[in-house]
Amino acid sequence: MTISLEESFINTNGIQLHTVQAGPQNGPLVILLHGFPEFWRSWQAQIEPLAQAGFRVVVPDQRGYNLSDVPKEVRAYRLDELGKDIIGLLDALGQKDCCLAGHDWGAVVAWWIGMNYPGRVRKLAILNVPHPAVMARNLSRNPRQMVKSWYIAFFQIPGLADWMVRRNNYAQAAASLQSTSRRGTFSDADIAAYKQAWQNSGGLTGMINWYRALARFRPPAISDIHLHMPVRILWGKRDAFLSFEMAEASAKLCDRAEVTLFEKATHWVQHEEAAAVSQALIDFFAAAPPASGS
Repeated sequence: MTISLEESFINTNGIQLHTVQAGPQNGPLVILLHGFPEFWRSWQAQIEPLAQAGFRVVVPDQRGYNLSDVPKEVRAYRLDELGKDIIGLLDALGQKDCCLAGHDWGAVVAWWIGMNYPGRVRKLAILNVPHPAVMARNLSRNPRQMVKSWYIAFFQIPGLADWMVRRNNYAQAAASLQSTSRRGTFSDADIAAYKQAWQNSGGLTGMINWYRALARFRPPAISDIHLHMPVRILWGKRDAFLSFEMAEASAKLCDRAEVTLFEKATHWVQHEEAAAVSQALIDFFAAAPPASGS
């Protein structure tokens, strides 16, 4: 990178999150949320272009990941707590609102924040994860999606998934990244960095607890599941985990949404189509209007 990355630890919602930041201090704030089993490095290809475009970019390791706190109890990973982490991060940064982007589990949190804290989100970008209502409907009615989501049930088995992904120096976890992405997407250096991050967090138990908490603790009911801020959905059609048809269904629950499908990309779209995703985010977040609700 030609820009400098600033690392800091920020207290929020009773825990401490490790963050990587870049770009002008007074630039419009963009927060990027990674998913499973990644960490801030998930967005490494987008940080510099966004910062050079004038945005202040903040990328946290979410709870349970890399250098951020890793609570032991499963209930600590309830969806409402994960959302409060980011709202607390906004408060700690002294910012009323932001442009928010999320991939995978980061997109789940982003959807949640958009519905529960609309006044804190100017624009919402979602990568390869459907609206929660669309996901719930497909998990109960769509056999194809049920098969794709087999791992969610596997992760509920106490201890087994944790052991399997950790053994042999995280060989299974690394193989999963490589087998579900285009060839060459994750370099040897990437895999080494991911293994170090998994070691930093004491294994993947904290990350897997996100799945366990969602199964055990129903999120609080939401009075309005529609998104009222502008939404941009970016989706790799060759996703091994989530059917791309859910992108358009999700857009129907948004007042203003645009869907872009990447024909040759997989679930790891911001890695495989790095330049296109970066430009899409820059164009979408530019001249973001103030948030309209609270």
